[in-house]
Amino acid sequence: MTYLFNPPATVSLPIEGSTARFPVGRVFCLGRNYPWPESAGPAPSEPVFFMKPASNVVEAQGELPFPPLTDEFCHEIELVVAIAEGGANIPPEQALDHIYGFAVGLDLTRRDHQRKAKSEGLPWEGAKVFDASAPMTAVVPASQRHWPLDGALWLKVNGQERQRAHLGSQTWPLAEVISRLSRQLPLRPGDLIMTGSPPGVAPLNPGDVIDAGIDGIGELQLRVGPRPTGQAANAA
Repeated sequence: MTYLFNPPATVSLPIEGSTARFPVGRVFCLGRNYPWPESAGPAPSEPVFFMKPASNVVEAQGELPFPPLTDEFCHEIELVVAIAEGGANIPPEQALDHIYGFAVGLDLTRRDHQRKAKSEGLPWEGAKVFDASAPMTAVVPASQRHWPLDGALWLKVNGQERQRAHLGSQTWPLAEVISRLSRQLPLRPGDLIMTGSPPGVAPLNPGDVIDAGIDGIGELQLRVGPRPTGQAANAA
């Protein structure tokens, strides 16, 4: 087959304890999957999914680029589920069999873009989709660890804790999340599911150091890079 130009390389994540890598297909993100304060608005009655492109996935190490055109660059710590076996209309009692492993991830957000889009009744994809908006740790095979059904997930910025919750407090448990998503479209090997973030989301500034992790899965540390050249605060 001849392409007009060379297609981009496959995005992948390291696998803990292996020289093989996990090829990333699609990235599904679940919104509001933990109890939030009433001031955040009513919780959805059904799981609500949105997507990030695979190209937004990067290994969680080193410097985190500060995205353009935002003054409210926010963190969201999440459990990431890596799918190895696809399928459609998966029953909840069979859903966990489709999991290959887990990772720690950040669903990074341009919150000012999201707020403006919501207020105008517009799609807020631009708030979630930008380079390096989904940094993740290595994938831990489910066969190697106790399944993280009730471990703690947490995030600190400059040593100050901002987010902490237990996976057991999720509104929609893993089996239900996978089953519900597979009713909307067939899942494929390589799909990632980011399973939502607890309260405590707040803005990041250049130079901030993020430490985050999930019990039994892994930890990450990132330093936020400088703003893009020529873009001052309040650039949204």
